[in-house]
Amino acid sequence: MVHPPPVGTRTSPPSLISLAGGAPNPNTFPFKTASIAIRDGTTVEIEEELMKKALQYSFSAGIPELLSWLKDLQKSLHKPPTVDYKSEEGQMELCVTTGSQEGLCKVFEMLINPGDNILLDAPTYPGTLAALRPLGCNIINVPSDQHGIIPKGLKEILSRWNPEDAKKLNNNLPKFLYTIPNGGNPTGASLTTDRKEEIYQLARQYDFLIIEDDPYYFLQFNKPWAPTFLSMDTDGRVIRTDSFSKILSSGLRIGFLTGPKPLIDRIILHIQVSTMHTSTFTQIMISQLLQQWGQKGFLCHVDSVLDFYKQQRDVMLKAADKWLKGLAEWHVPAAGMFLWIKIKGVSDTQDLIMKKVLLVPGRAFNINSSDPSSYVRASFSLSSPSQIDQGFQRLAELIREAV
Repeated sequence: MVHPPPVGTRTSPPSLISLAGGAPNPNTFPFKTASIAIRDGTTVEIEEELMKKALQYSFSAGIPELLSWLKDLQKSLHKPPTVDYKSEEGQMELCVTTGSQEGLCKVFEMLINPGDNILLDAPTYPGTLAALRPLGCNIINVPSDQHGIIPKGLKEILSRWNPEDAKKLNNNLPKFLYTIPNGGNPTGASLTTDRKEEIYQLARQYDFLIIEDDPYYFLQFNKPWAPTFLSMDTDGRVIRTDSFSKILSSGLRIGFLTGPKPLIDRIILHIQVSTMHTSTFTQIMISQLLQQWGQKGFLCHVDSVLDFYKQQRDVMLKAADKWLKGLAEWHVPAAGMFLWIKIKGVSDTQDLIMKKVLLVPGRAFNINSSDPSSYVRASFSLSSPSQIDQGFQRLAELIREAV
């Protein structure tokens, strides 16, 4: 069940008087119009009738014009094999979520029963771990390096089970693999195409789903961008999360889920009974901008954001070379916002980083957050070049004091 369309939208013959709708009358709302200035010198105009729609209940899957634009984007970027499948075969479907975090939480709640085995490559995003822990699943850590999940390590873990067991009910095979494939938080690791292909074939062999959490997809520093799991998905076993938080606005809370229609439909049902729908106003605001830009204009904006973060990354790498050589180790991130630094001679960084310079200690990203870690995560998204340089100088001083 979806909420009634906005007042003024004709949904029945003119001879029929509807007294059924439970939506408030938008004429009572204090907001009338909006004009939003864009950095390129243009404006997004929300005139009176559109504002009434923006302030009203909407469809749980997302407003139709934004859904249509996003589906075209996914088809263009990823060319999912499932686009023309039948619904029961896993046809590609999409819904808008209140940031990708809401989508992830609803996917986990849909799929996980207590005692289920799930796979992920830790260290990983603490928000994911916080969403998984209360669900009572067994989290199995898959080995990874600077290029993401190591297929050989995944294969060794899966060898505990017989692939034939996938055909049996109530088998104990892992239900899904969760991964951040580009610019992983916190490691900055990005999966190679060859590894993705190997992992997808293992998913087919052992019949598990892949949750492709990809908020840094548009922040890949090297082009052409790597193919996604969604682009390889011939079975309808990939659920992909995307986010506009890193490239349009984090506060507007617009994300979107793409995956097989039977599963996305269940997510939409969950949205109906929880958040009801993502803010109509923010959906319309972003939809108006995207339609004004078109895909070409959107990707031009992405390139400008990408250039900024690449410059920031290079500033941080230069500062690391200047101050941390011999004291720490790191790999050059191919995407994202983070540098993952291993401190030499320090078994746990928990106390080290609370003085002079603030970084995130590595244990915050472990499955068991009490396990010690010799790593710290540094972000290059907000700090100025001088702050980055001074911060790493202070970190070098702290390391020398600690060892």
